[in-house]
Amino acid sequence: MEWYLAVLLFAVSSVITPGPNNIMIMSSGLNFGIRRSIPHFLGILVGLSLMVASVGLGMASLFKAAPQLHPVIQIVGVIYLLYFAWLVATSEDSDIDTSCKKAISFTQAVVFQWVNPKAWVIATGAIAAFTTAESQIALQVTYIASAFALASIPCLGTWLFCGSFLSRHLKQPKFRQFFNRTMAGLLVISIVPIIVELAIEFFKVII
Repeated sequence: MEWYLAVLLFAVSSVITPGPNNIMIMSSGLNFGIRRSIPHFLGILVGLSLMVASVGLGMASLFKAAPQLHPVIQIVGVIYLLYFAWLVATSEDSDIDTSCKKAISFTQAVVFQWVNPKAWVIATGAIAAFTTAESQIALQVTYIASAFALASIPCLGTWLFCGSFLSRHLKQPKFRQFFNRTMAGLLVISIVPIIVELAIEFFKVII
């Protein structure tokens, strides 16, 4: 029980801190409301838990065998996040309720976890910190994944409700536009360390 509580505390502290998932779900809550953001919310919850389980049960060994795959996934993730930040920053208040502006689907949110830099850090960190060779790895990984599922409910929910709450107070287009651009900026800032890391690795290769 003490071990599981430690894992749960780690999961809560990891999931609730600002990152791509939180910023995106908060923006979704503002622009689309809680009900239309539920698939996005559930997709993050399920996707992150599955990713933690997959890393623990074998994905980490795959990247050890083919390390060149990891930067490729990072690059794809950075490109997607920059594109999403641009969509958020350039969205107009009048566009939000049109059919061409849709909240992220459950499947999209699940798949996104595999190109989310923070999700990789969380998953690998949790598996490295809380698994031991002396016990059954599969059982440990299952418990760790379940802890992330439990932690995601209140943590992501807080960000989602904050976005929905703000929507009631940002009725004027200029304020909503300011919020969207601020969220887009924070999203870009959250991936700057990954961009720097990729740049350093690139220059190491070519020098």
